[in-house]
Amino acid sequence: MTDSTEPQLRQQLLGILDQIEPLDELEAQHLAEALAWATSGASLYRTEGGDPDPHLVSYFVPVVTGQDRGPRLLLGQHRKARLLLPPGGHVEHETPWAAVEREAMEELRLAAVAHPAVGRRPLFVTLTQVTAPPYHRDLSLWHVLDAQPGQDMWFDPREYHGVDLLTLPQVLDLPLDGLDPHMHRFARKLQQILESDLAGSSRGR
Repeated sequence: MTDSTEPQLRQQLLGILDQIEPLDELEAQHLAEALAWATSGASLYRTEGGDPDPHLVSYFVPVVTGQDRGPRLLLGQHRKARLLLPPGGHVEHETPWAAVEREAMEELRLAAVAHPAVGRRPLFVTLTQVTAPPYHRDLSLWHVLDAQPGQDMWFDPREYHGVDLLTLPQVLDLPLDGLDPHMHRFARKLQQILESDLAGSSRGR
């Protein structure tokens, strides 16, 4: 895609942001800042003149649902960040979901399938200061993928030391200093969505 597509992509991004229902006051603040940035006319994507601040990032969290242990989240032991993080990467001249599809194949050799409880829209939005150079903020859109039990979980060894499959309680028990700083809040929001979806399915039987 070229720069001529940016107005259309900007409108799509604004529509995506408008669909996010904040978990708490912090997400509401980050969402308001994201909307202000997206409407400001600032460049959304990398250019030859430099990277925008914030950087637009698509995170995606594959969720494996097993009958025995409940849903498990795939997180990667990221080499550069030295944190346990969701897979993902910078959004180039594309939609956030297109970035999910591209990065899922590049990093995990995984065909991106939207989780039925969430769909292709991001569940969560965060704005995070990156503490290593080049210093910038990441505006991260957190997507949720549907992964099958027993699916081969290849990972790019250039990006990750390894990957872990963790239940939601296990994620919430991990020290936050080894995770994305918003990981616990994301896990709580995802837990609410999955429990609501399960309750709705039970009522429909």
